[in-house]
Amino acid sequence: MQKRVLTIQDYSCLGRCSLTVALPILSALGHECVGIPTAVLSNHTAFSSWTYTDLTNEMLPIVEKWMNYDHNFDLILTGYLGNGQAETIKKVITKVRTPATKLLVDPAFADDGKLYAGFDFSHVEEMLPLVKKADIIVPNVTEACYLLGIDPLPNELGEDRAAQLLKSLGKLGPDTVVITGITKNAGKDVGEAIYDKTKDQVSFYYTHCFPGKYHGAGDVFAAALAGCLLKNITLKRSVDVAHDFVHHSMFYNLKDEKDGLLYGLEFERAIPYLLNKVLIDKKSRS
Repeated sequence: MQKRVLTIQDYSCLGRCSLTVALPILSALGHECVGIPTAVLSNHTAFSSWTYTDLTNEMLPIVEKWMNYDHNFDLILTGYLGNGQAETIKKVITKVRTPATKLLVDPAFADDGKLYAGFDFSHVEEMLPLVKKADIIVPNVTEACYLLGIDPLPNELGEDRAAQLLKSLGKLGPDTVVITGITKNAGKDVGEAIYDKTKDQVSFYYTHCFPGKYHGAGDVFAAALAGCLLKNITLKRSVDVAHDFVHHSMFYNLKDEKDGLLYGLEFERAIPYLLNKVLIDKKSRS
């Protein structure tokens, strides 16, 4: 039976991220993807300027209309949220979430030791209740530190320290914590630290690090991870596949040798690679 995902994040018209990333990836993996846009932006906020239309007041009325129809979701994925929107998102989730609905939260508010443009620390406080309600969270190193109320650590923080962060985040509520963007070998390798709280199991996955700043990479990873988990692929394998999909998408950016990093990953060209990885995994389990 087809799985249904609700993704709640912004729609940036230019620059691959948020809804323009989640919808095609989840759909390609065979899931029905339903979206609630939190805002409409002319382009994402890594550009030098942008327009922003807040849609907070539209979200609950949208959900109220759904109450008359089949609106059950297997998973809810939240991404970039604007200031003051977390409380409304919690109300939306409360209305549509069932005991069987998984909640995957990508905090999406900071990176490289600083908050994203337009955010202050009140936004971190607003996100904490949502993180505590989540089954799965996928912060990067900076977000993990801010959620725990500590100063940002370098991305190359060592596996022992990473394990401490994972378990501390697990104590906030989530059963699964994946910290992205962890590096080793003087930045030559990059990957994820993974914590399955139900098994008290920590693991890591790394590949070679491509140079450059790839905007929207976290959104690509979160969507692919959600899609793989809904196909009953194991947590560790889902992280590996999602990471490799991001890595393969970066390869196309570099291959083109153009100033495309600001416009996001060329994930569209890597979707056949993702589907093949998922198919191989399915065959290995059959």
